[in-house]
Amino acid sequence: MSDFISPGGTTAAQRRVLLGAGTGQFVEFYDFAIYGFSAVAVAEAFFPGASPVASLLSVFAVYGVAFVARPLGGVFFGALADRAGRRAVLYATLMCMGVATALIGLLPTYAAAGTVAPVLLVLCRLVQGFSAGGEAVGAPSFVLEHAPFERRGTWIAISVAATGAASVAALVFIIAVSGALPDAAYASWGWRVPFLVALPLSLIGGYIRGRTEESPVFRELERDHAIERHPVRGSLRGNGTRLGRIFAVMALSGLGFYVLVGYLVTSLQTVAGLSLLESLVANAVALLTFTVLLPVGGRLSDAFGRKPMLIAGAAAVAVVSMPAFLLVTSGSLAAAAAGQLLLAAALCAYGGGSYTFFVELLPPATRVTGAAISYNVALALFGGTAPFVSTWLVDFTGTPVSPGLYLLVVALVALAVALTTPETRVGEAAAGNARSRV
Repeated sequence: MSDFISPGGTTAAQRRVLLGAGTGQFVEFYDFAIYGFSAVAVAEAFFPGASPVASLLSVFAVYGVAFVARPLGGVFFGALADRAGRRAVLYATLMCMGVATALIGLLPTYAAAGTVAPVLLVLCRLVQGFSAGGEAVGAPSFVLEHAPFERRGTWIAISVAATGAASVAALVFIIAVSGALPDAAYASWGWRVPFLVALPLSLIGGYIRGRTEESPVFRELERDHAIERHPVRGSLRGNGTRLGRIFAVMALSGLGFYVLVGYLVTSLQTVAGLSLLESLVANAVALLTFTVLLPVGGRLSDAFGRKPMLIAGAAAVAVVSMPAFLLVTSGSLAAAAAGQLLLAAALCAYGGGSYTFFVELLPPATRVTGAAISYNVALALFGGTAPFVSTWLVDFTGTPVSPGLYLLVVALVALAVALTTPETRVGEAAAGNARSRV
C-alpha cells in the first residue's frame, strides 16, 4: 500500500497528517472494539445474575450509551474545530478516549461495588462517546483539507481503514490474553488488560498528532476573516438537504461496520455455537479484509466518483446481507469467515464513497460541525444500537438471520438516496481552482 500513502507530489507534512489521522482512528476504534469483543466477560463482571440474553442486552445497551453522547461531542468538538482549528481538537479527543478506556480496565465489578460498578461503566462509555463524536469527523476533515485533490478519497479511506486494523489488533490481543490465561483468570481480571493498553496507545498517537500542522483550508479561512463564529447555527442554515443525505448515507456505513465489529463475535458464540477463539479468528479475517480493501474503494472513488461507489456499494450490501448471515449462523467456522468476508467486501465498496462524501459535501467554514451533527446522529441511531437491535431481533423472532434482513432494508434506503445525491468529487480539470471551495 506504499503507493497509496506516498503519492507523487506530497510533502512530509501531508504524510504526517495522514499518519496522525490514521493513528487517532486506530485508537478510537480500538477502544470501541475492545468493549464489543469483551461483551461476554463484561456482562459477567457488571451484570451478573440475569439470564445470558438479559446480561448481553445490558452490555449492549451500555455499548449504545456511548453513541448517545456522540452527537453532543460532535457538536462540541466540531464547533470548536470550525472556530479555533482542527489540530488541537483532534489531540484532545484522542487523549480523552484513551483515558476513559483505560479507566474501564480499573473499574470495580458488581460483586465488589454493587450498582456503583455499572454506573461508573456508563460514565466511562459516555466520555468515550463524547470524544469519539469529535474524532470520527474531525480526522477525515483534517485529511481532506491536507490531501492532494486527486487522492482525497484514497487518503480518507486509508485513515478510516485504520479502524479495521484497530479491530484486528484488538482481536489478536484478546486472543493472546485469553489463550495465555485459564478461563477463570481471564473472566476475573484478564479481560481488563486490553482496556489498560489504550492509555499508552493514546500517548503515542498524541505525540504523532502534535507534530502535524494546522489545516491549510482553515488557515485560509482565518486569512479571509471567514471563520464562522456560530458553527452550529451556520451548519443548520440552508444545509438541511445536505445533512439529511449525510445521515442516510452514513446510517448504512455505521450499521454495517458495527454489526461486523460490535455484534458478530458475540453472535458466533451465542447463536452459532462457536468458541471464543473460533469467533475471534473468523472476525479477524473479515476485519483484515476490510482494512486492505477500503483504500482500494477510496482509490476507485477518486477514479470514478463518490456517487458510483455509493450506488454499487449499497446494492452490494443489499445483495449479500441475507446470504452472509446464513453463512455466519451455520455453525461452521469456514462458513462464518466466508459470510463476514462477503459483508466486509460490500462495505468497503460503499465506504470508498461514503467516508469522503460526508465531509466533502459541506462548505469548509462549517464542515466539521455539520458533518458531526448528521454523521453522529446516524451512528447513534444505527451504529450504536446495532448489537442491541440485532440481539433483540434474534431473541424476538427466533430467527438467527433476522439482523441480515434489517441490514438489507437499511441498504435499500441508502441505495435510493445514493441514486438521487449529487457527485462531490472535484475533477482534475477543476482541481486547480477548487481550494477555496473545498
